[in-house]
Amino acid sequence: MLEKLANIFRIPDLRKRILFTLGLLAVYRLGGHIPTPGVNADRLQQFFEQNRGTFLGFVDLFSGGQLRRLTIFALGIMPYITASIILQLLTVVYEPLAKLQKEGELGRKKITQWTRYLTVVLSAVQSLGIAFSLQRSGDFVVNPGIGFLLMTVLTLTTGSAFIMWLGEQITERGVGNGMSLLIFAGIVVGLPRGVADLLDKVRTDAWGAFTAPAMILLVGLMILVVAFIVYVERSERRIPVQYAKRVVGRKVMGGQSTHLPLRVNAGGVMPVIFASSILTMPQTIGYGLRNNRYFGDLIRWLGWGEPLYTFLYAVGIIFFAYFYVSIVFNPNEVADNMRKYGGFIPGIRPGRRTADHINEILTRITLVGALYLIIISFIPEWMIAGIHLNHLWGPVGAFFERLPTWVTNGLGVTFYFGGTSLLIVVGVAMDTVTQIEAQLIMRHYDGFTPRSGRIRGRRTWA
Repeated sequence: MLEKLANIFRIPDLRKRILFTLGLLAVYRLGGHIPTPGVNADRLQQFFEQNRGTFLGFVDLFSGGQLRRLTIFALGIMPYITASIILQLLTVVYEPLAKLQKEGELGRKKITQWTRYLTVVLSAVQSLGIAFSLQRSGDFVVNPGIGFLLMTVLTLTTGSAFIMWLGEQITERGVGNGMSLLIFAGIVVGLPRGVADLLDKVRTDAWGAFTAPAMILLVGLMILVVAFIVYVERSERRIPVQYAKRVVGRKVMGGQSTHLPLRVNAGGVMPVIFASSILTMPQTIGYGLRNNRYFGDLIRWLGWGEPLYTFLYAVGIIFFAYFYVSIVFNPNEVADNMRKYGGFIPGIRPGRRTADHINEILTRITLVGALYLIIISFIPEWMIAGIHLNHLWGPVGAFFERLPTWVTNGLGVTFYFGGTSLLIVVGVAMDTVTQIEAQLIMRHYDGFTPRSGRIRGRRTWA
């Protein structure tokens, strides 16, 4: 393995890309320690410590602890993701935008430019909401006033735009997907704090006699969840494809058998990020209305861990799983390309019937992938906040009130071994390693996995 890692730095182009990526990630982490001017950091940190097991604690963990310190990168990558969701949804319902997307590279560049503009607008709106909330809450602001509002909006919006630029630079000139790597860095940096929290629970016997078995159970759960994520992320449905023989001049072309791989989780972690981004909007917008007589109950029902939130989260993951797959994979286009080059699926007629067959298979495996994402995403929620089934209406809630408190209120574990964070970490790590391995194999170096041996030349037999 050390030899394979050393091979990375023997290739000048790959070495430059990796060092460039690491350098920009270091800049991202450096910006995560620069506080926003005019904020009482100690009081804000104390507030987040009091809300560790709530939705705010989860968002803070997802941002790598930058929200509790309100650094210049506190908004993170979420405005860019939200802008991407809005424009992708518009490509379905707005015909001019759909035509622009089909224009190829020029159309994609135009949509990317609009995504950047929308990201800046969303960042300004979110930062203005944060500034108003801090100023109305009392002692979070050192010198409240119009100056603080303008400074906070300018700082957070500029930080979000700079993060967007960092992600695009990593994607273009580095290794891996830049936006995913920034999220990855924000999550990984919080792991030592989570480990320290668990060790503190062991030292103080936080759960009494159940502490030691709980730690063993959590470690075992971590291993099982990692293995499950890797297994599903590598799983694919292979559709056999046969290419007919064709005579081109004096040569006979085609005649080989191959397969069309369809990933079980083709959308990756994007459906989870999309669904969570949509559901954070009511919490962000309605934070000041949580005590309102008209909207207070609705805001509380959409709180993290509540049954309505859990239901909408699951529905959102399923919807975005199908939506994302419909964008990145077109069965009609695949069927047309197969027919153009003389390919067909055994037992299926080329053309429309082939597209319908591929679409049926894709529909089934996408549902499996969506259910897998739901299971993985709910693990941290159950560990941190539990399942608030006892908050349901009337006798139903009274029935679930009999459940143990660790089921309805959670374990208060801030470092979750499964769920969205681990899904992102494992998925991004696998994608990045795959890209590095492809670069190594292309240059006749050994890859990381046992199957990816050195590329061999043609053998001559006597």
